Amino acid sequence: MIEHKPAERIVLFFAILLLGACQFQAQDSRQFTVLYTNDEHGWMEGTDESNSAANLVQLWREQEAYSQETAEKFLLLSGGDNWTGPAISTWNQGESMVELMNAMGYTASALGNHEFDFGLDNIRLRSAEADYAYLSANTLRRETLKVPEDLGITAYRIAEAGGVRVGIIGLTTRETPIATNPSTVASLSFQDYEETLRTIVPQVEEQGVDLTFVIAHVCLEELEPLIDAVADLGIDLFGAGHCNELVAKQIGDTVLLGGGYHFTSYARADFDLSRAGALSVNFSTQRNEGAGEATSIVNIVDHWREQSEQSLSEVLAYVGEEIPRGSELDQLVVDSWLWADPSAQVAITNAGGIRASLPAGEVSLGDTVAILPFDNTIVALNLSGAEILQVLSEGSRPRVAGLTAQGEVWVWKNTGEELDPAKQYRVLVNSFMYAGGDNYGRLALADPVAYDTGIQYGHPFQDWLRSLGTSATSPVYFLGDK
Repeated sequence: MIEHKPAERIVLFFAILLLGACQFQAQDSRQFTVLYTNDEHGWMEGTDESNSAANLVQLWREQEAYSQETAEKFLLLSGGDNWTGPAISTWNQGESMVELMNAMGYTASALGNHEFDFGLDNIRLRSAEADYAYLSANTLRRETLKVPEDLGITAYRIAEAGGVRVGIIGLTTRETPIATNPSTVASLSFQDYEETLRTIVPQVEEQGVDLTFVIAHVCLEELEPLIDAVADLGIDLFGAGHCNELVAKQIGDTVLLGGGYHFTSYARADFDLSRAGALSVNFSTQRNEGAGEATSIVNIVDHWREQSEQSLSEVLAYVGEEIPRGSELDQLVVDSWLWADPSAQVAITNAGGIRASLPAGEVSLGDTVAILPFDNTIVALNLSGAEILQVLSEGSRPRVAGLTAQGEVWVWKNTGEELDPAKQYRVLVNSFMYAGGDNYGRLALADPVAYDTGIQYGHPFQDWLRSLGTSATSPVYFLGDK
């Protein structure tokens, strides 16, 4: 038995106290990490060979120590617009993305405007398949002013990470009625953000949460003043979406994250909360680059690629050079509508309905689905020249076939003559525009009994590509002479 002198006993006593205090302090501090993405738009395969969802998960494993074993110390959150994009997601109306996000371990996603692209029934199906929650506190039924929980949408979710209870509230952009097919969301209203938060935050806090987060499919331009306006509510984190912004910063006491787009990057925040309520946060952004691929995610992507390729592998044409998304490709698309329907004199589409580039080499049916992914049809209207001019001046980024602009004047491409304001013309538009999307509300006012042809808006473009008769040795060039 070792005996200690009185002085030694005092030193030993304080050493034990210090050790106990350190252990208590370690137990007192609770930590977890938020990993944040948004506007994924179905790009599970990546926009290039090194920034797929499989690369991102592997990067999280290497950079963040994220794994199945450590998942309880993480919250994976999305700012919405999960699925409309490439054929691997669009063709199955987002089912593949839900499976992927389940496997990645997401806790919640804000409800984006493009979640409505395939209809309300599809949201009900996808939310039932999701292990994570689709959140939107400001999306209400017009008749009841209640969140449509029958669609699987909820206002908030309580989650736990690292021993911390977090209330996560969702917001959806108020632009949704013009950023998806307005007829789809006619039964819904999208309420003011601040009013919604002032109602819902106290309800969340009554659940005994330690921290309050808001994940919003809303751009920074609107979120930053909103954060200032609700500073008194003590919201600890806002997540952005809709405008594809990559950001990590602090506004007052609130952390603001934006994860970029298409899995090409993410934002992160480390939270350290003491039992006494003291909070410290570190935050940053990270590009999805430099990592290998997580095998479990590769297997899911491969499965859905095989599923889509079976249906979408038909080669429609061979193209000599890539045509980026923009005016040249947009013109080819809208020109194909008049090619398919010679009875019409004018065709107008919105640039936002064209979502990807036309690749060089083989162009498959799947490539065209990625370019024109929405469930829109072509609608035929009878409009006067004056009404056409009003539509072109009011609508967002019109792409026009049959007419061309010469300064402030619209003239016929084939003759150069000016459009006659008094004459009636047959005009083709897409159903999103006819329903009022992208500020094209004048269309239905001008012709309330227009004819919906039922033709999906990408079909003429696909048929036109087939008609070119190209081959691998004789591709077509659209940009300049080759």
